[in-house]
Amino acid sequence: MPRPVVEITHREEFSSAHRLHDPALSDEENRRLYGICNRDHGHNYALEVTVVGPVPTSGMVMDLKELGTVVQERILAVVDHRHLNHDVPFLAGVIPTAENLAVAFWHQIEPQLKGYAGCRLHRIRVYESRNNYVDFLGPAPVR
Repeated sequence: MPRPVVEITHREEFSSAHRLHDPALSDEENRRLYGICNRDHGHNYALEVTVVGPVPTSGMVMDLKELGTVVQERILAVVDHRHLNHDVPFLAGVIPTAENLAVAFWHQIEPQLKGYAGCRLHRIRVYESRNNYVDFLGPAPVR
């Protein structure tokens, strides 16, 4: 009988500052595109990391404590109370929208999870506010 497949999620919160600004655009175009977010400002973000896999005989797809350690070391230690445009090496040259953060966080976490047999990274969810979030489900398959 096939084992049931489940998703497990670890959630963390962090605070960071950023500015949405595209250097390829004029100041006027940036103000029109990003509005007040074209100025330095901050958010209290939430990050959810979801892993999926079949439930093994241990009953754990992955130890949630280990997943939390990966999130803490690869993301939170680098972004919490930092300016995303200036202080985070893996975001250098990236416009730090919630969409781009979700993609960048995936690339920071996914290689670390390859060592855990039977599970894979399924989703990165970034809440920029209580009402707004972005989901990234990984790179599109190559066709």
